[in-house]
Amino acid sequence: MIKLYQKKYWKYSLRIDKMESSTKDCKIIRWQVTIFMLYFWLYHSVSGQIHYSILEEIRKDSAIANIADDLGLDNKQLSSRKLRIVSRAAERYFYINKNNGNLHVKDRIDREALCGAEASCLLTFDAVVENPFNNFKIKIEIQDINDNAPLFFKDKTVFEIIEFTGKGTKFALQSAEDPDIGSNSVQTYKLSDNQHFTLTENIRIDGSKYPELVLEKPLDRETQDIHELILTALDGGNPIRSGTTLLCIIVIDANDNAPIFTQDMYKVTLKENIQVNSTVIMINATDNDDGVNAQITYSLMKTSGNINHTGIFQINPNSGEIKVNRNLDFEIRKNYELSVEAKDGGGLVAHCKVLVEVIDVNDNAPEISITSLSSPIPEDSAPGTMIALIEVHDQDSGDNADVDCIILQDVAFALLSLDTYYRLVLKTGVDREKAPSYNITIIATDRGSPPLSATRVLTLDISDVNDNPPIFAKSSYVAHVPENNLPGASVFSIQASDPDTGDNAKIIYSISSTITETPSTTSYLSINIETGVLYAQRSFDYEQNKEFIIEVTASDNGSPSLSSNVTLFIHIVDQNDNAPKILYPSPDTSGSVVFEMVPFVSEPGSLLTKVVAVDADSGHNSWLSYHFAQVSDQNHFVISERTGEIRTSRIFQEKDMLNYKIVVMVKDNGHPALSATATLSLIIADDFQQVVPKLSNKQKDVEMQSNLQLYLVIGLAIISLLFIITVMVAIIFKCKQPKPLPAFSSLTTNLYPPIDPRTFSMYSDGSLPLPYSYNMCVALDPADGDFAYMNPSGNIPVENLIDADNTEQGTECFPEASLSAEQVMNLPARQGPQTYFMKH
Repeated sequence: MIKLYQKKYWKYSLRIDKMESSTKDCKIIRWQVTIFMLYFWLYHSVSGQIHYSILEEIRKDSAIANIADDLGLDNKQLSSRKLRIVSRAAERYFYINKNNGNLHVKDRIDREALCGAEASCLLTFDAVVENPFNNFKIKIEIQDINDNAPLFFKDKTVFEIIEFTGKGTKFALQSAEDPDIGSNSVQTYKLSDNQHFTLTENIRIDGSKYPELVLEKPLDRETQDIHELILTALDGGNPIRSGTTLLCIIVIDANDNAPIFTQDMYKVTLKENIQVNSTVIMINATDNDDGVNAQITYSLMKTSGNINHTGIFQINPNSGEIKVNRNLDFEIRKNYELSVEAKDGGGLVAHCKVLVEVIDVNDNAPEISITSLSSPIPEDSAPGTMIALIEVHDQDSGDNADVDCIILQDVAFALLSLDTYYRLVLKTGVDREKAPSYNITIIATDRGSPPLSATRVLTLDISDVNDNPPIFAKSSYVAHVPENNLPGASVFSIQASDPDTGDNAKIIYSISSTITETPSTTSYLSINIETGVLYAQRSFDYEQNKEFIIEVTASDNGSPSLSSNVTLFIHIVDQNDNAPKILYPSPDTSGSVVFEMVPFVSEPGSLLTKVVAVDADSGHNSWLSYHFAQVSDQNHFVISERTGEIRTSRIFQEKDMLNYKIVVMVKDNGHPALSATATLSLIIADDFQQVVPKLSNKQKDVEMQSNLQLYLVIGLAIISLLFIITVMVAIIFKCKQPKPLPAFSSLTTNLYPPIDPRTFSMYSDGSLPLPYSYNMCVALDPADGDFAYMNPSGNIPVENLIDADNTEQGTECFPEASLSAEQVMNLPARQGPQTYFMKH
């Protein structure tokens, strides 16, 4: 039977009666559907519930109704909306077909096992859907069928009746019990045919019937001392079921009064936490007889209704005091029906019922169940997103079963109540970088006295979303790299951090742009995309590039990718890799004689000349110092360590030598220090005529030494060649025919070539061979660098020479001029140190 009710303002009822009858081969199910609809004017909000009614013992997998249609749900959305039953009891007996929304029977349903003798047997559960969330109360009423026959607890009942018992005396008999209810329960009793007894039925206060045996004809023990009758109990089902018991009546003498209880039925209420051995009730029965026939004994009778609870209660057989023998539990059983028998000494009995009602106490803490949980939670989830569906259940009843649920911590989550369910939703946004997970403590407290509570801890993980770009520790970085580094060497390591995780935190580095104007920056630097380490592609040269400014981009691997930039300043550190370069005297005048003419009358401290040098390095590496590396007589000259100026230290005398060779070393301040040398020749003379003979002799010495070396090399080569030829000839002749070796005296005359007569001119008295060509460059200031390139040429008249006195300050370089020795000697004398470059 199915009923659909809409509470408050409208009611829709649907009733389906299903009757099942069984035969040997098949079952025929007949459905009767009666639909009544009554609509009221909708003025307020409407809430409702669905009420179905079915027969017990319905066949497994039988369809009860289409719950999706009754709830107004689309069958296509049943799977996505997760239509399901939420109930511990109902899930055992019912299930929903998610393809068509039909509600089916899952297991055998026995109304008597579920509800016992209760008039109404209801199974209540929730049908829950999500997206959006909603729940519906479903009530299924289990209708009774006549599946149980009446049953007497005893198959045989023995009575003892005094033989002179008067006509019309009634004897209470044991009632038959039928777990079915209504018309399917016991309706009438029938007694087998006999001459002495008839049967009547009485009704107790609770409406139950019990039989009484009525004596219609006096008994005669001498005629028949035992009477056996069959008592039959019939129910009102279709077909009718019955149960029988044998009544064995023994005829005895005396005892003509049966015990009588003060009440036919006793009612008592007990709290479920009553102590064991506590008194429940004291019952009392009286007997008008005397002696043994008036002595009453009490006992608890076993019946089909209390057979499963034997031992919970006990009765004192003498006093009739009933006590609790075991702990009671309201959640297991709420009511007990005890059948008490009072029997006197003569064998007469009386019966009464004791109804025990158990009162609930708050002895069960709430139970918290998580029926749906979404974890991990994306950190970009919007407030209001449902995270979990929580069911709170308390086995107690009344206020003891009313539960309040809260979250202990002040977190970003909230609980929203919905009947016996709570929805855990996001209250505010979450950030995985601040809190990667939450431990939420949910406390459910009932309203009992004292209240009981339960705790459930939920661990909710927050999943990462790429919402953080890579972050550099600094806004800019500065690196110092020495020049002349090895290609491929690590220059600098730049690191960025990303608070995200997984691929969202995987960083890729790249050089996005170069701020310097050097177009070849990318050819100098490269970066490891994974580690952020910068490498030099080739060696740096401080003298070419002193600084690189690049912009490095760090991009994560998220989708979409986030990035950030940072500026890196790479300063090239200078190394001492350049030796000083001497500008004066010029190193390009190789092969020429560089000399300075110093007046003989120079005062101490007079500036003779100045060595000028530069260094391409910078800083300390370019600090230069000047030192004498070699000097003919160091007592006459001093050099400034910082400026390179060469000055006289004392006055020259006639006995002093007039030609000084000075080698000046220029050293930088690097580590290790690099140096360069310059050679100067200082000639002490007051005029140029004194200089020329000295220069001529010096040139002759140089030419003679050079020619002598050449001759020695040629001679050695000729001697070696002749020796080899001689040895080869000797070997050849010795192999063919032995002959005496030729005398070496014939070879000695040709060992050396004739001497060139010109070499003797190098050892002349020092006069220059005339005519000869000279190119002269005169410097007024010794600090200036004067360069002259000399080539032999024809004779130039002496008038073509330009006097340095007629020029501006600086250096006058005469073009190639041919001077004879007399012409050179006739040049006018000059005051102060003078510099000359000559080549012949």
